[in-house]
Amino acid sequence: MIKLDPRDRLIVALDLPSVSAAEAMVSRLGDAVSFYKIGMELTYGGGLSLARDLAKAGKKVFLDLKLHDIPNTVAKATEQVADLGATFLTIHAYPQTMKAARGALGGSSLQLLAVTVMTSYDDTDLTEAGFAFGVKDLVARRARQAREAGVHGLILSAEEAADMRALVGPDMLLVTPGIRMADDVLGDQKRVMTPARAIAAGADHLVVGRPVTQAADPAAAAKAIVAEIASAA
Repeated sequence: MIKLDPRDRLIVALDLPSVSAAEAMVSRLGDAVSFYKIGMELTYGGGLSLARDLAKAGKKVFLDLKLHDIPNTVAKATEQVADLGATFLTIHAYPQTMKAARGALGGSSLQLLAVTVMTSYDDTDLTEAGFAFGVKDLVARRARQAREAGVHGLILSAEEAADMRALVGPDMLLVTPGIRMADDVLGDQKRVMTPARAIAAGADHLVVGRPVTQAADPAAAAKAIVAEIASAA
């Protein structure tokens, strides 16, 4: 596995309604956090400019846009994200989508993360959506396709991390949302794991939102997660 600083392994999700709220959170977190995720909610509220500003300030940025469209559109969107200075971009793990995004990177340092199965889904949800595979089989199928497409890493539940690490080898990044401390509520996540267990299972980066951003002291919460990551690494 890739050797990473424990602080860089924590990605705080800025799942907040406005740029001003996100900027206030970044200010509160200060040096406790070096890596931020900007998802759809904040992107549609002006978050792309924030992504550029964070990158210029020396922070790492994960744009969680989950691109999936016709290949030309995916390629052009990927080029735009690369120009922002982002570190990670998510795309859905469909072969055409992954191939188009990979081909659009050029000489940029942007890394692509393929979304296998979102952590709010379980086997019942996939059946209702018309998939022939359960979570475990679909994650494995998409992981193999991502590796073949030259994608840099995967977004997946920590529950799948150990199996996928064995499947894809040491060089692909495994990024896991659905991280909760032992005494946190689950919220809308169905497949969750503590930071220490996720790292032990083979995860490289952990995405944490509400346990940090809704904490009474967000910086202290972030530091506690980093400490747990360091102890498990």
